[in-house]
Amino acid sequence: MDFVTLRQRLATLETSHFADADKNIRIMDAGLRPLRLGQKLVGRAFTLICREDFMTVLVALDQAQPGDVLIVDTRGSRRAVLGELFGLEAQRRGLAGIVVDGPVRDTATLRTLDIPVYARSATPVAGSIATLFPVQQPVQCGGVTVNPGDIVFGDEDGVIVAAPEELAALLPIATDIEARERSVMVRLAAGENLLSMLNFEEHYANLIAGRESALRFEGPVRQ
Repeated sequence: MDFVTLRQRLATLETSHFADADKNIRIMDAGLRPLRLGQKLVGRAFTLICREDFMTVLVALDQAQPGDVLIVDTRGSRRAVLGELFGLEAQRRGLAGIVVDGPVRDTATLRTLDIPVYARSATPVAGSIATLFPVQQPVQCGGVTVNPGDIVFGDEDGVIVAAPEELAALLPIATDIEARERSVMVRLAAGENLLSMLNFEEHYANLIAGRESALRFEGPVRQ
């Protein structure tokens, strides 16, 4: 599946659908949060390392291509490695977003960008601009390994990372989960009881008896 098609399909889904489809999918930890709500992040990972210094972020801005997501491994930095000027330049260059495992600053402006920005924290103190670190190699971001070219998919719940072929294989499962959830919400809005849509009594009885069991929705999916 080509990237454009994959991006279009992902735009209709949520990270939770893939988390349900594959319990082992790479998910960044909950400390990484979007600065602005209501945006979706979909793009290819452009990875870089920088610690207490933002020179390598400039290098990445120069080398990244439209549709890329800057994945910034700050190695535990306590000083900001990204601010409003870098964010505006990333937007101008057509990047899909930025994920900083560390501090940023100028958050008032970063929240106005049309591209999503995720960060662990904010501080007014900027890093230096004198040290070069590696780009486009596997990095650690949000507690998971991110490889150059991985697909980065984020929303208000968090950020998942997967190789393109992984996401393409999970798409049918995630799409089915989305359709079933949408059907359940329609039925709830019509006044149906949520427990009546589940094998609740069977599952509950199995758990009391110490038997293996799984909670699941029953019945057809309604559009």
